[in-house]
Amino acid sequence: MKLTTRSVEKPWGRDTLPAPFPPPHGGARIGEIWFVPPLELPSLLVKYIFTSEKLSVQVHPSDAQAAAMGESDGGKEECWLVIDAEPGATLGVGFRETVDRETLRAAALDGSIEDMLVWHPVQAGDFFYIPAGTVHAIGAGVSLIEIQQNSDITYRLYDYGRPRELHLDRGMAVARGVPLDPALRRVIPPEGTVELASGPYFTAHRVDGVPDAALADAYAGPCLLVPRRGEAVVEGEAVRPGECASAPGIGAVGFDPAGQTIVIRPA
Repeated sequence: MKLTTRSVEKPWGRDTLPAPFPPPHGGARIGEIWFVPPLELPSLLVKYIFTSEKLSVQVHPSDAQAAAMGESDGGKEECWLVIDAEPGATLGVGFRETVDRETLRAAALDGSIEDMLVWHPVQAGDFFYIPAGTVHAIGAGVSLIEIQQNSDITYRLYDYGRPRELHLDRGMAVARGVPLDPALRRVIPPEGTVELASGPYFTAHRVDGVPDAALADAYAGPCLLVPRRGEAVVEGEAVRPGECASAPGIGAVGFDPAGQTIVIRPA
């Protein structure tokens, strides 16, 4: 039930990774470790992301917007749980004030869009939900878990002068020039079972120890498991931190009473 793991090199990746990941081979700069979605849960994708530089300022469409623009993939909503952050690390999410489309396009062209974003200082435990249409950028020195719709559509609005394609027309068609709703940013306590996300596409909890009966009922169908501490056992196979597995329901999982596991299911 373990998912296939893929390590993805990125120029903005890192040559050292936080535990439990070993150092990359040959000085490779690993930016993402992601898990191939299983056939029973094709709509969900889980990644670890590690940054040494800022990622582009970007935006993702909704399902309806992606379909209207003839995209082969659906839209993308995502959420981030910061697991490690260097001093001064930030995430850029939403704008300081409401921005009209003409101003936003001009700012993307001249680079001032970077300064219009709110760059939130972050540390381990910070959580952000990123609805489709939210303009965002991941800063340098951040390690996080990303849970998302399984879509590869990204519209880059600004990339700090790097020689990569931008997608201003499509990006402007879907970008919302508004501040982030404060309810979409939270600090998750280091211990205790807590709901992370409950959106239109996926629900996620971080579970301490063994889930109670109510949570077992809520996750009675196919789900994903991301151990953060200890092991989870699925059909006799141990799943450890740094891995991800699918399960027919969390009632079929052996949870470590001292462990901590993220569980995810489609909405």
